[in-house]
Amino acid sequence: MLQKNQLDDFFKKNSSKYYKVDYRHHIIFWTIYFMFNVLRWGSLHNDFIYSLKTNLIGFPIHMTLAYFNVYYLMPKFVYARKYFTYAIMVLLCLFVMLLVKYNLTYYLVSTNVMPESAETVDSITLNYAIVTMLGEFYVVSFVTAIKVTVDWLRENSKLHDLEKRQLTTELKFLRSQVSPHFFFNTLNNIYSLTLEKSEKAPEVILKLSELMRYLLYATKKRRQDLTNEIECIRNYIDLERIRFDNTLKIDMNISGNLDNHTIAPMLLVPIIENCFKHGASKNIGEMLINIDLEVVDSIMHFNVSNTIPEENKKSEVPTRAGGIGLSNVKKRLELGYDKDDYELTIFEKEKMFNVILNLKV
Repeated sequence: MLQKNQLDDFFKKNSSKYYKVDYRHHIIFWTIYFMFNVLRWGSLHNDFIYSLKTNLIGFPIHMTLAYFNVYYLMPKFVYARKYFTYAIMVLLCLFVMLLVKYNLTYYLVSTNVMPESAETVDSITLNYAIVTMLGEFYVVSFVTAIKVTVDWLRENSKLHDLEKRQLTTELKFLRSQVSPHFFFNTLNNIYSLTLEKSEKAPEVILKLSELMRYLLYATKKRRQDLTNEIECIRNYIDLERIRFDNTLKIDMNISGNLDNHTIAPMLLVPIIENCFKHGASKNIGEMLINIDLEVVDSIMHFNVSNTIPEENKKSEVPTRAGGIGLSNVKKRLELGYDKDDYELTIFEKEKMFNVILNLKV
C-alpha cells in the first residue's frame, strides 16, 4: 500500500495531469459571462449603455459573492456539515448584496433601479428584493456547480490514477510469484548433477538461466508473445522432470497459429506449477500430466489436468482449487482482462484435477 506522504508527493509532481483551473480560466469565464449579460439585458431594455453600466456594478458583486461562497462559506460550513448555519450565512450575504447593489444603481446609474418593471421602482420593494436576490442566487449556484464539478473530476482523476498504480503494482507482484521452492529444488538438483559430474548439468543451468531471464524481464511488460510464454512453460517442465523418475508422464500438445498473439506474462506457469506442487510431488504411484494448448480464431484453449494424488483422492475440490497458484491466476485475470475475454473452469473428474482456460489472445 502506498504511504500518504508518497501519494501527496506523487500528486504534486503530476498535478498538471489533473483537471486544473487557473486565473486564465476565471478571466475567460467572467469575460464571456459579462458580455453575454450586457447583450442580453441591452436587447431586453433596448439600451446597451444602461446594460453596460448596471453590469459593471453587478459583476463585482457577483464575483465577490461567488468566490466568498465557494472558498469560504462552503469549506467552513458545508464540508463541516453545518447546513443550517450555511443557509443563514447565504441569506445574510444575499441581503447585504441587495443593499449594496440597490444603492450603487440608484446613485450611479438611475433612480429607477428596475426598469423591466411596469412601474418605476425607486426603493427596495418586496418584488425588487426577491428578483434581485434570486438572480444573485442563480449566479452563485452556477459558479458553485462549476467548482464542485471541477473538484469532483479532479478527485476522480486522482482516484483513477491511484487505482491504476495500485493495480500495476499488484500485477507486477502477482507475475513474479513463482514458487521459491521450485528454484530451491532446481538448485539442489543442479548441485547433485555437478557432484555426479553429469552431462545434464550445463543444460539444466542454461534452462534455469532462460527461465529466470524471462521472469526478470518479461514480467515488466503488460503483454508478452504467446510463443515466449510457451517456451517458458517448456523450460519449467524440463527442469521439473529432473526431480521425478519414470513414474511421471507428461503429455504436452501445442497446436494452432501461435504467431502474433500475446498474453499476460507468467499467466500460465502457475497452472503448470500447480500440477507439480499439488500433484506430482504428493503422488504415490504413476503420475500423469496432460497439457493441451490450441489457438483458434484468436482464442487460446488451454486445458491442463493431472492425476489426483492417492493420499488426497477423498478431498474436495476447494482444497486445491483455492491454492496460491490458481488464486494468483484468478486475480490476474480479473485485473488484467475484461470479463468477456476469458473463462476459467476448475473441477475434478475421473480421478483427474482439471483446469480449463479459454482466453482471448
